[in-house]
Amino acid sequence: MQNQRLAKLFEFLESDPNDSFILYAIATEYNVQNDTENALKYYLELTEKHPDYVGTYYHLGKLYEKLGQKDEAIKTYQIGMQAARQKRDMHALSELQGAYNSAAGLDYEDD
Repeated sequence: MQNQRLAKLFEFLESDPNDSFILYAIATEYNVQNDTENALKYYLELTEKHPDYVGTYYHLGKLYEKLGQKDEAIKTYQIGMQAARQKRDMHALSELQGAYNSAAGLDYEDD
């Protein structure tokens, strides 16, 4: 089933190679399958070709955390927060800020 899903996504990508959502879906599908090498490849392709696709940064950062690459995760969250601010996507900014705070050890208890 999952291989069929990927096959279909690659068909879509072939017909529209500039579709950021399809690249995102491919990266996410690989991530779900725990194929971290391919997930990383497609998330990075997204950040290169579509740096304004804000949703990428959260998932790429989480993947870096999963791979034990905390510094890369923090850097990714920072870039994502900047992209979210530029797009005025406050929801994404909030999620990225929370992920950044957690990765950087900045979680605070409310007083």
